Amino acid sequence: IKGFYAYPKTAEDVRIRTYFGGLVSVLSGFIIVFLLFSEFSFYAEVDVIPELLVDTSRGEKLRINLDVIFPSLPCSYVSLDALDISGEHQLDIAHNIFKKRLDPSGKPLGVTKEQELGRALNTDSDSVEAPSGYCGSCYGAESANGQCCNTCAEVQKAYLSRGWAFSNSEQMEQCIREGFKDKLKAQQKEGCEFYGYLLVNKVAGNFHFAPGKSFQHASTHVHDLAPLNFATFNLSHKIVSLSFGEPYPGQLNPLDSAEKVSKQEKSNMFQYFVKIVPTIYESLDGKRITTNQFSVTEHTETIETHQTVEGRHNPNGLPGVFFIYDLSPIMVHFREEKKSLSHFLTGVCAIIGGVLTVAGMIDSFFYHSLRSFQRKQQLGKTN
Repeated sequence: IKGFYAYPKTAEDVRIRTYFGGLVSVLSGFIIVFLLFSEFSFYAEVDVIPELLVDTSRGEKLRINLDVIFPSLPCSYVSLDALDISGEHQLDIAHNIFKKRLDPSGKPLGVTKEQELGRALNTDSDSVEAPSGYCGSCYGAESANGQCCNTCAEVQKAYLSRGWAFSNSEQMEQCIREGFKDKLKAQQKEGCEFYGYLLVNKVAGNFHFAPGKSFQHASTHVHDLAPLNFATFNLSHKIVSLSFGEPYPGQLNPLDSAEKVSKQEKSNMFQYFVKIVPTIYESLDGKRITTNQFSVTEHTETIETHQTVEGRHNPNGLPGVFFIYDLSPIMVHFREEKKSLSHFLTGVCAIIGGVLTVAGMIDSFFYHSLRSFQRKQQLGKTN
């Protein structure tokens, strides 16, 4: 058995210790400790393995999380709508959406929960109630005989159901009583923050913020800008956050903190073309997060306006902020994996053996070089 012994020992009397060898040994110890710490840190990290699959899911809903600030566009001027290629239209979305009025300096003026974002100002809590027994006229927009429009909002709704522009509010008794025009002017310099989430069909579509009440007329999506009657709309905005689905570790949303500024003398149409990639993230504990990541390109278009004979300003196009999204047929599956213990032990052995071997070679080289120099010096072969 002794013949197979791989670590023979030398007698203590024939061992030679040098200062340089001691220095090399100390440095080797520090290097080994540092490399072992690095190896352990690498072993403790979790690997995320990506895999590409075909997305076979059907009939699911897509959750859109958003937080967008318009510093120069009042909440009452804006409509948030969602449309998709399946034909589903969500107009003046209010469910799960919140709005926050902002003063010109960007400070909150108040929060209104789950209310119609594009609704008329005369429906606010300070509006004037109609007299008891009052039945207001709908000014020809009645959908049935005897229909009453007791508030400015009801008149506006009746007009929109007919596909008519709500352009003569200053002549309507309900709107005069509730001060519709005065409230529009009072909030003209305010801003607005929209935050919350939408649930839409998991098909291609778009959602957008645009001024004016929105409605469908002859299969066409229309925004009524007549009550506002402004030459331009300042659609400067900041996207605080935008994501699709639940968050997952390491997620990067390219539009977070994106900011765009409109030229004051022009209205703009801001378009974001979003490509959504379905994603599954599976953690070490087996938890699966079904979510999405996305890429985006953008385009900005200037909207020209022209003045009608009545003195109103009509834009040649719809100013707004549009998010046009499409879904990729390829799904990304991220899977967390832990490094094996055998891999860690192999690395430890390689570090210790490698450092000691290199240190031994350096020590041996300098020791024999020094001994050779000393022998030559003793023989007088050196100057």
